[in-house]
Order: sequence, then C-alpha cells, then structure tokens
Amino acid sequence: MLTAFRLLRADLRAKADWMYEGHGWKALAKTLLTDGTAAMVWYRLMQWSHRNRLAPLAMLFNKINTVFCQCVIGRGAEFGPGFVLIHSQGVFINAAVRGGSRVFVEHQVTIGAEGRASPVLGDGVFVGAGAKITGGLTVGAGARIGANAVVMHDVPANATVACPPAVVVAIRPGFAAEDVHESA
Repeated sequence: MLTAFRLLRADLRAKADWMYEGHGWKALAKTLLTDGTAAMVWYRLMQWSHRNRLAPLAMLFNKINTVFCQCVIGRGAEFGPGFVLIHSQGVFINAAVRGGSRVFVEHQVTIGAEGRASPVLGDGVFVGAGAKITGGLTVGAGARIGANAVVMHDVPANATVACPPAVVVAIRPGFAAEDVHESA
C-alpha cells in the first residue's frame, strides 16, 4: 500500500503544480477538491488492488470510478508517478496502455487498443481534450497531443500533433527524459 500512496502523492503534487503552480498545503487542499482528483485516487487504489491480485477490490474501485467520475481506466493500465487527470469525465483508457511519469490527460480522451495492440506514452506527455490515441503506437517523451487529434501513428519525442488525422505541427527542443522529476 505504501507504493500506492507514494504514487498518489506524486500525482497530487503534479496536479497541484499544474493547476496552482505549487504544491504547498493550500494548493494540495484545493487540488483534492477539483474535478478529476477523485478519479486519480480511485485509479491508484484500483491499480494497487490489481497488482496485489485482489480482483474483487480492483473491480469495485474500477466501477466506483466509472459510475461516480465517468472515467474508465482498465485494471491493467500502468502509469508512472505524476499521472494527472485534469478533468476525468469521458476518459477511456484501455487496460493494456502503458504511460511514463507526468502524463497529463484532459477530458473526453480515449487511449485505446486496436486489436491487441495498445499505445505506450512516454514521460511528460500532455493529451488535450477529446484526443483519440489508438493502436500499437508510441508517443515520445515530451509530446503534446492537441485537442481532438486522432493519433494512429507514432509521435516523435517533443512533437506537437494536431488535427484529425494528427500531423506533427512542431517539435520543441530541450526536453529529455531526465528532465522529468519524480515529485515523491
């Protein structure tokens, strides 16, 4: 359970930094009351239960997240520390999805499988509202997926993709995986 709490603490700090530009006690208190935070908590509890082979508990946390937060995250989905649901409503993430540290997800996002192949998201990825990411593709570290983009091919590191279908519109210099700090 300790690992789950460390991950959740890193998630809450990352969300506080994103929304309130700091993670002092006031920012954390406000973060606990914002949209998406409850879904993050239920996800981490579900993930812990799944890892510890407590299937009934994992299913319960999954259903609570679905019913009360309108957020569906498959029981096997894995994200590193700093996973942030900016808004949770309408989010669907397949159970086989893998994500790095500091992945930020807006509302109405789908990260799903195509057949048995699911996306892998690198560290420091931002996924804009309404974006769809499907298939066995990789989204590189530091990438930004624009609102309503439909991503069906690999996205290079530091790239910004937009439009359906998604096309690279920019590549930002300077992001490296070592720039991502664990907040825990």
